[in-house]
Amino acid sequence: GQWWSVPAAVLIGIPLYSNATGIIPVMESLLQHGLPIGTTLAFCMSTVAASFPEFILLKQVMQWRLLAIVFAILLISFTLVGWIFNGLSPIL
Repeated sequence: GQWWSVPAAVLIGIPLYSNATGIIPVMESLLQHGLPIGTTLAFCMSTVAASFPEFILLKQVMQWRLLAIVFAILLISFTLVGWIFNGLSPIL
């Protein structure tokens, strides 16, 4: 429930790799163990979309500068989405 839990979840998810259907059971387990929805969502999005294997593949068609910009945009957007969902979870 701390402010830094969402950025930490995003950073932890980066070295991992999973596809979209494989992460659903992980999300369910994290939610059942009490992780807030926004933190879980940010972790899962970073695992699927910002993993090292994805960026190794993208490096074949993108320059380093563009790849770094895409990576930064993804990390910032995942963190913001996590914070928004954590902020809205008491209302929902």
